[in-house]
Amino acid sequence: MNLHLYDYFRSSAAYRVRIAMNLKGVQAERSYVNLFRGEQANPEFRSLSPSGLVPVLEHDGQRIYQSLAIIDYLDGLHPEPPVLPADPAGRARVQGLALAIAADIHPLNNLRVLNFVENDLGAGKEGRMKWLAHWCHVGLEGLEARLSAEPATGRFCHGDQPTLADICLAPQVFFARRFDLDLSAYPTVLRIDAACQQIPAFADAAPGKQPDAA
Repeated sequence: MNLHLYDYFRSSAAYRVRIAMNLKGVQAERSYVNLFRGEQANPEFRSLSPSGLVPVLEHDGQRIYQSLAIIDYLDGLHPEPPVLPADPAGRARVQGLALAIAADIHPLNNLRVLNFVENDLGAGKEGRMKWLAHWCHVGLEGLEARLSAEPATGRFCHGDQPTLADICLAPQVFFARRFDLDLSAYPTVLRIDAACQQIPAFADAAPGKQPDAA
């Protein structure tokens, strides 16, 4: 299908796309952009990603930006298995849960934001960690409250099949664990993440299993 994914093993957003591609059995050629080393600032990459962000998906001469838009695009190309419920209420619920992570938690913990807090605002490493932990916990508290109370929650965020919400949840939990955050207050989140990790599509998308992690 001439798919080309610009990826970085530690990017939560790219992690989401890898999960979705695995669930759908989609293969793509991959290029790796090391955000930690600043490769996103290279003119060659900026020419195809003006924002300097990953992931970027190229397909038949088109470039698709932003992980949720890429996943929606892949869902259109490969409808099975769907990542969103067919009914309007279920679709809205899953999108809302996904955005609670992708729009409310992840942007505040993005590498460029953390670097700005630490360096430009002079907060140092301690301030960086305080910022990271605060916003991660604020987001997970809200997520746990919804998932634990709403009857539509099943084995996964919505029912008993993984959806876009789970595709966003698993990378966020990985991120929190990477920084040794105490997640004991979020048993429903942890239960769902454990169910996700039993699925090869999720497990194989993990950062440590990517070629650029070496």
